[in-house]
This record gives sequence, C-alpha cells and structure tokens, in this order.
Amino acid sequence: MKARSDAEHTAKMKKIQAAQNKRVAAKTVEKGLVIVHTGPGKGKTSAAFGMAVRAIGHGMKVGVIQFVKGAMATGEKAVFDRFPDLIEFKPMGEGFTWDTQDRTRDIAVAREAWEEVKRMIADPSYTMVIADELNIVLRYDYLPVGEVLEAIEGKPHMTHVIITGRNAPQELIDAADLVTEMAQVKHPFREQNVKAQKGIEF
Repeated sequence: MKARSDAEHTAKMKKIQAAQNKRVAAKTVEKGLVIVHTGPGKGKTSAAFGMAVRAIGHGMKVGVIQFVKGAMATGEKAVFDRFPDLIEFKPMGEGFTWDTQDRTRDIAVAREAWEEVKRMIADPSYTMVIADELNIVLRYDYLPVGEVLEAIEGKPHMTHVIITGRNAPQELIDAADLVTEMAQVKHPFREQNVKAQKGIEF
C-alpha cells in the first residue's frame, strides 16, 4: 500500500476538519444530561468522578452520594474534601450486600441516600449530581425505578445527573441521554489474585 504524501494527508485532514466543523456548528441544544455508566467492567465510578473533577475545574458545584460504598476510606473523598465550596461528597452506604446481610437495613440506608440525591437534584445550585452505585440499589429492588425516573424527569433544565453501577435497568437506559457500558476484558482480581489496591480501586 502506497504511503500518502504530506500534501495528500493535509488535503484529507482539511476535508475532515470542514466536515467536523459543520457537524459541531449544527449542534445548538444545551441542556443538563442524564448519564448512565453501567456494565461489568471497571471504571464506572472513576469515569463519573473524572466528570466531577472537570466540573469543579469550571467552578461548578457538584453533589455526590455513594450508595453501597462508604464502609472504607477512599482517595477520592480525601481529594474532594479539599474543595468544600464546590463539592458535597457523601458516602452513605454500609458495604456490599453480602457483607451487610440485612435487607431491611440495606433498604433503609438506600432510602436515606436517595432522599439526599433528590435534595441535590432539586437544588439548582448543583450543576452536577452523581448517584454512585444507584443501579445496584435498583437491581435489588431497594428503591422503585419509577421514583428515580420521576426525579430525573423533573430535574432543573441545566442539571447533569450521573448514575453508575452494573445492571442498569432498561427503563433508566431508555430515559438517559448518554449511556456507556464498561466491558471487562481482563481484571487482575479475577485472573491473577491481585487484591484491591490504593489508588486503583479506592
């Protein structure tokens, strides 16, 4: 296969640039998005927190509620606690369901955390609200999916809501603006007996 000359490459890139500029110019809608990160692969919470960092960098206020998680200290909380005026970070879980082993208590904790998410969503001072691992709570029927759909439907127009966790219900996927499914290709925990490590998992 013949390599392109510099002039051919430049001409092709100019065409691509013109087409891309045209596509960008055609996008005129601005609104708060409902974003879902789901799937069996690692990185759902990390991706959401990356967006939180980006928002903080723009001086936007962010609210984070963690379902399930909260039983251990994490690096992200240590970082976010340094920006108290820009982010409210609340781990409200008590651990994984196989650790708590108390469905009634898990439901009560999930309800308490969800009430905090609803408070943040309803408050227009928050530009972004992250409900971390909410999909796990929905999967176990600790909260009704309909109640979550109602809250995101009634959110302020410019508020972004990010929901993470495996097994997102189809109704939530249908209602979302942006859905990313993380696929697991390899994981050292499963294949190499490598334990969870600081800076990687927490």
